[in-house]
Amino acid sequence: MAKSFASRTYRDDAVVLRTHKLGEADRILVLLTREHGQVRAVAKGVRRTSSKFGARLEPFMVVELQLSHGRNLDIVTQAQTKGAYGHGIVSDYARYTAAAAVAETAERLTDIDGESAKAHYQLVIGAFAALSRGAHAPELILDSYLLRALATAGWAPSFTDCARCGAPGPHTAFSAPLGGAVCPVCRPPGSASPSPETMTLLAALLSGDWPAADASGPQPRHESAGLVAGYLQWHLERVLRSLQHVERV
Repeated sequence: MAKSFASRTYRDDAVVLRTHKLGEADRILVLLTREHGQVRAVAKGVRRTSSKFGARLEPFMVVELQLSHGRNLDIVTQAQTKGAYGHGIVSDYARYTAAAAVAETAERLTDIDGESAKAHYQLVIGAFAALSRGAHAPELILDSYLLRALATAGWAPSFTDCARCGAPGPHTAFSAPLGGAVCPVCRPPGSASPSPETMTLLAALLSGDWPAADASGPQPRHESAGLVAGYLQWHLERVLRSLQHVERV
C-alpha cells in the first residue's frame, strides 16, 4: 500500500551549503539540517522567474523547510527564510570565499560524521551570521570555524600541552599528525615551529576569545592559517578546493 503524503513529509531547519542545476528549471540542494543531518534534495522549478522561493534556496541561506522523502533525493515542497545571510556574504569577495570554505568543510564533515550534525549546524550558522555582518576579519572567522568543526568531529587540537604525552606547555613545535603542540621529546622530524604569538592566536580562535584574535598581527594570522589548513587536510585526507581562493593577509 502506498504511503500517504503526510507520512512521507517532514519539516526541519536547514542551511544551504551548495546547489547545482538539474534540467532546465530545477536545482539540487546540499542541505545541513538541524535534526536530519546532511540532506540532498530537489527544489523543482526554482530557476524559473515565477518561482516563489527560488531566492530563499541559495547558498548560505538558513530556511525552514517542508520536504518529502523521495527515492534518491528528497523534494522541497515549502521554504521560509530564517536567516538571510547570502546577500551580506556574496557582496564581498573575502567573505564569499571564506563562506565557501566553511560550506565545503561542513559538507565533508557531516558526510562522514552524521552523529554530530546538530552541533555542526550551529557552527555553520554562527560562521555565516558573523561573515554576513562583518563581525571580524573573514579569515579569522573561517579559521575559528575550522578549528571548532574539527574539535566537534573529535579532532580537537592542542595548542598548549603536548598532544602526545600531555607535558605542560607552552611548547614551540606543532605536528598535525600528532594533534597539535608537541614537546621536545615527542617532536617528530619536520614539525613546524610557530611563534608564541601564533600559538596564542590559534588557542584564541579555538576558544572564541575574539578580543585576543582581533588584536593579532599579520604574521601570526598568516602562520596560523597555514597550520589550520594543514591540520584540516591531514584529518580530512583531501585538499579543499575552496581554501585555495581564500584571501589571506
